[in-house]
Amino acid sequence: MLHSMTGYGRAEINHNDKTILIEVKSLNGKQFDLRLNIPSLLKPYEIEIRNKLNESLFRGSVECSISVKSNGVSKPVSINTALAKSYYQPIIELANELGIEKENLLSTLLKLPDVVSSTNEVITDQEWKAIADLLQIAIEQLILHRIEEGKSIEKDLLERVAAIEAQQANIAIHEPNRRIKIREGLTKLLEQHVGADKYDNSRLEQELIYYIEKIDISEEKVRLTNHCNYFKDVLKEKEPSKGKKLSFIIQEMGREINTTGSKANDIEIQKSVILMKDELEKAKEQILNVL
Repeated sequence: MLHSMTGYGRAEINHNDKTILIEVKSLNGKQFDLRLNIPSLLKPYEIEIRNKLNESLFRGSVECSISVKSNGVSKPVSINTALAKSYYQPIIELANELGIEKENLLSTLLKLPDVVSSTNEVITDQEWKAIADLLQIAIEQLILHRIEEGKSIEKDLLERVAAIEAQQANIAIHEPNRRIKIREGLTKLLEQHVGADKYDNSRLEQELIYYIEKIDISEEKVRLTNHCNYFKDVLKEKEPSKGKKLSFIIQEMGREINTTGSKANDIEIQKSVILMKDELEKAKEQILNVL
């Protein structure tokens, strides 16, 4: 089963007098990169939240937002009386000097910086458990989204590998003709530059065998077949995070295809190599989004 790195999860509940909303989304990334947006009252739980996301999502560029809002309940406030008194005397003196009415002095004092402040809220153990459970729900939704995306990626990757295998079978058809063409080409060159009766046939056979062995692609064919089979086996593995492993296998497939192309010496085989490279590049693009 293949998991994409792209996903989205959302969960919301009303708990006591609060509405809790959690959104988690992820995109492709080489490592686990988290952007976390949480209210100040959840700061004591930040490490626990980060660890939970890291352990569940493994890899990708992840953004998590947690919102905790009170449902129409007034928040308790505190008045800094010492600060209000320190503001009072110079304001009275200024009012007397300017001849300003003092009737609204109290409302003016209460509006001054830091005179009135909200009492710090705290999350109870029960509320934190509700938030932690809700975070797990959002994560599970994101993982389900990743699985659905992964199905389409897996289907596409299998089609790419099948296309590479089809071109490899086409190469096997043209390979015997390649040897005949090589022999005919060398013989023609010798006849043109040396003469039909002036070269040693046995020596020609030796040189021909040496040359054909040098450009033989049998090992490349075997290794590419093994890589394709291993790639398909890894796709079937239950482990969710295997994008890096698949990427390494793709690299090995590319090496064998490139070597085949450099040894081809045949236009039909070269055409197949180009088509294989094209399929391989498309597979690489897909694997960039695999977990």
